Amino acid sequence: MTQPTSTAPITPSFITVDGLTKRFGTTLALDGVDLRLAKGETLAIIGPSAAGKSVLMKCLVGIYGPDSGTIVLDGDDVSKPNADKRPEWASKIGMLFQQNALFDSLTVWENICFRQIELGTMNRSQAKAHAIDLLGHVGLAEESATLSPSDLSGGMQKRVGIARAISSDPAVLLLDNPTAGLDPVLSNHIELMIAKIAEQRGTTVISITNDMQIARHRYQNLMMMHNGKVYWSGPTSRIDDAHNDHLTQMLKGSSHGPITMRAGKRDDGVYA
Repeated sequence: MTQPTSTAPITPSFITVDGLTKRFGTTLALDGVDLRLAKGETLAIIGPSAAGKSVLMKCLVGIYGPDSGTIVLDGDDVSKPNADKRPEWASKIGMLFQQNALFDSLTVWENICFRQIELGTMNRSQAKAHAIDLLGHVGLAEESATLSPSDLSGGMQKRVGIARAISSDPAVLLLDNPTAGLDPVLSNHIELMIAKIAEQRGTTVISITNDMQIARHRYQNLMMMHNGKVYWSGPTSRIDDAHNDHLTQMLKGSSHGPITMRAGKRDDGVYA
């Protein structure tokens, strides 16, 4: 993502996306998306509703297969869901969904270590101990482990979702609006926690966010999307010199500019 100077060594891309397209019926949700991100770097994706942000993230994690284009993770082409390396990479990616996607029928600790329990990589005793340890990392008490998700506030559920996303120590962490609906204090706390995780574990983080201050100050790189296209990408340090109408309008939250309100769903009934 970061553009090298003429005197600096070239940093190899850990995540490389070239010409990614995805259609749902007649709707073009992704239109030739390109992305470069080095290992351990952080990226914020911004854009209006139905810009294609969540679709891009679901293509990266393998939920959707692109219609064309390539996704290469650390040298492995995982463009298609049936790619040879896709199962291996599925275990290396942690994802927080926008609505957390916690299982109501499971306790908090079972939610956090659902993957390990299902795959048999931990017995239930080990999984519970691991989940309790992770709860401490996201600022929740041990007593939360045996509660149901419905017993938790929205902010607590968000932190459980993050704990689950990092439970397998992923190489890539994908976060779909990790602070959506949270108050500014809790939003800042969660973003600081995400930054700490990325720094301590060397995790490559891609996060969709609607908070322009967080996008500007908490992430090394930024991508601006609209109508399935990337209109600007680069280091956040270069935002003020971008002179890009789409980016400027989004950062200012202005109703005047090239971005217009678009209501409605894709042909499959899902908002992009």
